[in-house]
Amino acid sequence: MEKRTFSVVFFCKKTKITRKGKAPVYVRITTRGQATEIYTQCQIEPDKWNQKAERSLCRDKISLQINDILASYRANILAAYDQLIKEAKDPNCFVIKQRLLNPNENTKLFLAELDKYCIKRQAEVGVRITQLTANKYHRLLRYLKEYTQAQYKKEDILLEQVSYEYIDGFNTFLQTAHNCKNNGAVNLLCCLKNFILYAIRNEWIEKNPFKHYKLKEEHNKVKDHLTKAELEILIHKPMPNERLERIRDVFAFCCMTGLAFTDAEHLRKEHIATDENGITWIHKPREKTAVMSRIPLLPYPLEMLAKYESVSLERGKLLPVPSNQRMNSYLKELAVICNFDKTLTTHCARHTFACVAIEYGMPIDVLAKILGHSNTNMTRHYAKFSETVIGREMEAFGERLASAT
Repeated sequence: MEKRTFSVVFFCKKTKITRKGKAPVYVRITTRGQATEIYTQCQIEPDKWNQKAERSLCRDKISLQINDILASYRANILAAYDQLIKEAKDPNCFVIKQRLLNPNENTKLFLAELDKYCIKRQAEVGVRITQLTANKYHRLLRYLKEYTQAQYKKEDILLEQVSYEYIDGFNTFLQTAHNCKNNGAVNLLCCLKNFILYAIRNEWIEKNPFKHYKLKEEHNKVKDHLTKAELEILIHKPMPNERLERIRDVFAFCCMTGLAFTDAEHLRKEHIATDENGITWIHKPREKTAVMSRIPLLPYPLEMLAKYESVSLERGKLLPVPSNQRMNSYLKELAVICNFDKTLTTHCARHTFACVAIEYGMPIDVLAKILGHSNTNMTRHYAKFSETVIGREMEAFGERLASAT
């Protein structure tokens, strides 16, 4: 039997019941496994709705009017589907929705097109982008749907209606409704900007709403990191239980390798290799950027890998890495046990490695390869925060100055 590739289903969304006890009626259009929904502007008491018949079985005046509207909706959807086929165009659910909500075929719907763009980006995972980047686009779409509904009381808007005001309002929405920090909001807005540029290149719109909108990340906050002495205390400090011992081991492993938390979580056997000189390496693309990290392992990280080699861990993990949220929570306990007056976070470990490496003379270009940075500009900001380096350079400058007099 041939798989059905086109369907139209009306349903009562009982999760959105109004104060008057009515639920909105939606229509779901599905084509080739992809689906989109449209609010029909009808509301009905849930007990009057028959899902099998996809209409009301009551004979009162309002129920009959709703049934007529839904019948008209179905006819328009089928007509749009047939017309697209006649025009030799792809009759997918998004185009059908666009035809229904906006008969002017030259004008595109914003969220409908962004939805398709997210699917396109998802298909590029492993080739042009990472899954983390694809996830950002999906999250952007979800937040934009919430914002458009909350601010404009609409399921979608025209692409050309995305303005400076819309973007600025969305930025505020991210930082209030979802408690996004500035950099987090900027990150999502950059994804939106990429889509807008994509729309301009496809000649869907002419004006760029981001033309005068400034996206500025904050880089001036100095992040905590451990000194070499503190790192020694951490490694040798007895832990009160197995849970904190595992947290300490994972954190210290990242401090001694520079691995980001998510990379430690996804570290597998295939990422470990030994060269002809007997040196064991981590060769792993970063989860965030897909840039390859090349890390020769010191004795302590090797001990940690050996320690957990015989332990049964989930999904082939090499280390007992918990969720990011739990890790950061347990690191607060770790800071108290070690008497560190610092905020320990998962990123603090990577920062510790970079700062200690610079303090002990590791060249910037070598450090960049270990950290998986695509260029040394990303690595140099670690040197800005190292007082040891500043002190050493000032001492050397003083010696040169003294010898010149």
